[in-house]
Amino acid sequence: MRSIWTGAITFGLVNVPVKVYSATEDHDVSLHQVHDTDGGRIRYQRRCEICAKVVPYDHIDKAFDDGEQTVVLTADDFASLPAEHSKEIDVVEFVPSDQIDPIMLDKSYFLEPDGKSAKAYVLLRRTLEATDRTAIVHFALRQKTRLGALRVHGDVLMLQSLLWDDEVREAKFASLDERVNISAKELDMSAALVESFAADFAPDAFNDDYQDELRALIETKLKSGDAVSTEVTFGETTDEGEGGEVLDLMEALRRSVEASRDRAKPKSKPKRARSAS
Repeated sequence: MRSIWTGAITFGLVNVPVKVYSATEDHDVSLHQVHDTDGGRIRYQRRCEICAKVVPYDHIDKAFDDGEQTVVLTADDFASLPAEHSKEIDVVEFVPSDQIDPIMLDKSYFLEPDGKSAKAYVLLRRTLEATDRTAIVHFALRQKTRLGALRVHGDVLMLQSLLWDDEVREAKFASLDERVNISAKELDMSAALVESFAADFAPDAFNDDYQDELRALIETKLKSGDAVSTEVTFGETTDEGEGGEVLDLMEALRRSVEASRDRAKPKSKPKRARSAS
């Protein structure tokens, strides 16, 4: 695996340098569109609907359409926005792991310790395991600030980007408001059916049959000579184009805890000076 960036987990004065890797990959076979009569590759063109010309990327802006008006956003407009380039995975809070609804989970990343010592990394991992908590973090990826969940996955720390609250739809169905009577016998029979299918989940026991059959079909066509020259039909193709210093761990932890306690203490009101008699 190749790391996509390096940075550091930060909470209080503790700094845990890490390398970040994509934890998942797409196994689907990559397919092109071709002309059914001669096998020529079909390419999409960026054509302007006003002048009908094909437009190169460096002359393309983005726009927002509200249904009645369109606002064009130029490269200068985007440059004026506060782009995020931080290499810190900043811990905001530690929450009970069961409070995170799986519907909010998005992309997953593995974190590898990056430094002379993995002690801070292992300490954080074991602490999350022992307390059964997940760290809610802010981090920047592709110039956008994102919300994430930092949790334990086996022997490694895993960062999972989270959807923002307003990105999760509310499920409201009128049909569920209807009163439904379920008898005890029906419930027992349903539970018995579930029990008959009961098993421990083993992900490696399941295969993507469609992709397996697709690969077999492609291999059969190649062996039988039912193929065309990529060079002639498709034309030539071109390839497109460290964490911060770790403080003394115990000292950093001690100072972070003290700072947290100081913030929690109520501030005393200043005493009024006595007026001279």
